[in-house]
Amino acid sequence: MPIGPPKPANDADNTLIDLRKTVARIEGYQPELATGEAESMAFGMVSLDRALQGGLAPAALHEVTPAAMTDLGSAVGFTLALAARAQKPGKSLGWITTDFAALEAGNIYGLGCDLFGLPARDLVIVKVARASDALWAMEEALKCRALAAAILELPNEAPLADLTATRRFTLAAREGGAFGFLLRHRPSALTSSAETRWRVAAVPATPDRFGGLGRATFSLTLYKNRRGPTGHWTLAWSHHERAFAALSLGVAAAAPDRQDRAPLRSAG
Repeated sequence: MPIGPPKPANDADNTLIDLRKTVARIEGYQPELATGEAESMAFGMVSLDRALQGGLAPAALHEVTPAAMTDLGSAVGFTLALAARAQKPGKSLGWITTDFAALEAGNIYGLGCDLFGLPARDLVIVKVARASDALWAMEEALKCRALAAAILELPNEAPLADLTATRRFTLAAREGGAFGFLLRHRPSALTSSAETRWRVAAVPATPDRFGGLGRATFSLTLYKNRRGPTGHWTLAWSHHERAFAALSLGVAAAAPDRQDRAPLRSAG
């Protein structure tokens, strides 16, 4: 009886990849056209960058939400950090928001942006009365090649930013080559065309050597990733270097009374 070739061990992985590609085509997404000449945004954490196949995809839409309302500040900070990483010489960054979103979360503070590592002089802020106007402004901003990134901040769970709207953002980002960030004030169960979807929570920062405030730290849950697996990571943001770093925690010294740690003594 003839024996056929052995079955590859990664058939299940290949099937999952093919399924993701099929879903992406149904949603109008073409990975080979989405990146253009731009480079992926690496986080500097091996496991996270591997999951993203090198980093955050350019010319694409990425969605950020807080894990809870008390984490909204962290979600805003993470989005600002991504925008700072996306910044390029000679290009601006767009922040689009609504009057109601500003009432809920406050306005962007220029001096705070400078201290966070995002030059306020490069930030173009657009505030509109209606969410529908904000969606239109976001689509036009993503098409503009003068912007390195565009951020859309929407209050509540942003019901207007559904699959149709996010698909338009994806196509616009592909056309303009910019990073697109959709910042929702609350998690949404709506289907989204975003390349990645993140849930952000606050993490206590380690004080600096003077006992002052440490680096901004984020607990990140990647719960949608077109390029690979999802997962959870904790990163700190360095505003001086405009870079992320894996959170390093001190390890307590081993207890000397443990049998395998106790020093050897001669009995004779």
